[in-house]
Amino acid sequence: MFNLIYKFMKRILLFAAVVSLIAGQLNAQDAVFAKGDKVLNLGLGLGTSLYHGRYWKSQIPPVSASLEFGVADNIIDEKGLIGIGPYLGYTSYKYQVVDWGWKYSNFILGVKGNFHYLFVDNLDTYAGILLGYNVSSSKEFGVITPGYDYSYSAGGLIYGGFVGARYYFKESFAVMAEAGYGLTYLTLGVSLKL
Repeated sequence: MFNLIYKFMKRILLFAAVVSLIAGQLNAQDAVFAKGDKVLNLGLGLGTSLYHGRYWKSQIPPVSASLEFGVADNIIDEKGLIGIGPYLGYTSYKYQVVDWGWKYSNFILGVKGNFHYLFVDNLDTYAGILLGYNVSSSKEFGVITPGYDYSYSAGGLIYGGFVGARYYFKESFAVMAEAGYGLTYLTLGVSLKL
């Protein structure tokens, strides 16, 4: 498991380094995310870090919403910025063997902190961390022993790191992508500057 995570994070860092080198060759101008800005991100996750294996099936893919506030700017050559804001995520999976199984759902409430650095016009690149609380619940379904209907819920801290980018087509509309470890390995979506 740790070997898989190590290989995945190594690929993310290599990708970020290549993008940084390529982007560094281009001429950067005006920032697309600045201190005082508010950006709403809506994402759909591909893959999950929570459920793996042959009998797992996605019921509701990982979906997320976050709101980011630009709080500090002019960091590192006046091109860096720090953003912070709330995060909500949800996913639901089913583990089924023949006619019996479990339904699992995860609801994550957290805070994201991002460090943005401007490499290219209209491309907002960043790296960040997520710290939150995961409320997980499960319920047995299918052929159940009479009088035995089991359900369970629990919660715990969740954390993750990621790299991301938002490409602005208009001043207030962008497409976004984030890769990392958290609710999902890859999130694609849209961003709206409010």
